[in-house]
Amino acid sequence: MAQIIDGKLIAENLKQNISKQVKQYLEQGLRKPGLSVILVGDDPASQIYVRNKSTACKEVGFESTIYRLDPNITKEDLLDLICKLNQDSAVDGILCQLPLPKHLPTREVLEAIDPAKDVDGFHPINSGRLFSGTESLLPCTAAGIIKMLKSINYQFVGKKALVIGRSNIVGKPTAILLLNEDCTVTIAHSKTRNLAELSRQADLLITSAGKEKFITPEFTNPEQVIIDVAINRNAENKVVGDVDFVRVEPLVKAITPVPGGVGPMTIAVLLENTLIAYRNHLEEAAT
Repeated sequence: MAQIIDGKLIAENLKQNISKQVKQYLEQGLRKPGLSVILVGDDPASQIYVRNKSTACKEVGFESTIYRLDPNITKEDLLDLICKLNQDSAVDGILCQLPLPKHLPTREVLEAIDPAKDVDGFHPINSGRLFSGTESLLPCTAAGIIKMLKSINYQFVGKKALVIGRSNIVGKPTAILLLNEDCTVTIAHSKTRNLAELSRQADLLITSAGKEKFITPEFTNPEQVIIDVAINRNAENKVVGDVDFVRVEPLVKAITPVPGGVGPMTIAVLLENTLIAYRNHLEEAAT
């Protein structure tokens, strides 16, 4: 049986550490870290994600504000709000929940956020810093994956890692972080040939294909560690990942569950990024 990598537990430990740090700042008479979340429209999944993030903020002692905007808001009005939040000294982090309605240009909106407040780690400046190995606010899911692996004392050096998915949010940043840990990294995608064969050769498999039961026993080997990033709904409307968990779990060394794996880590790292941004703002104000 595989080791189950408990994302809930790892995330809870991280949140407790963040909470302790916040209390120390408050005891010094300093303000709370501030996170502003922008939610455009009424997408049900986005509303759940935003509610979970707001709850997590309260648990660690952050000041959290949610801006619920009409789905027909103009680009100009949305950018004006972001500009105001950029200039607000009490706001350390700004998060614009994706996806946005189709009439809004996602790239332009994300690029409008001050990189120092970009707690999602999506701004091109932060992406460039990640690529060049410079300290930056990291994409939350990718950073969470690395933290999960380190929590089980995973030995990265020289391991063959296969990342399925090439998105700017998960696949690409995860690959770079794995390279930084001295893994040998392959990125696979919808045009990749002989994917199962490639996967069988991997010591570490990170999958975000978005397809239920996509990863079957033929993708695995007994020493493999699998991180399942995907969130899918099955025929019974239950949340599942890419991995055919019942069949694959007995065949590998370690695996993350869905739910309860990567998801909680993404929110925990968002909180950590906000705390980092808060600390940076305090240091700037002191100089």
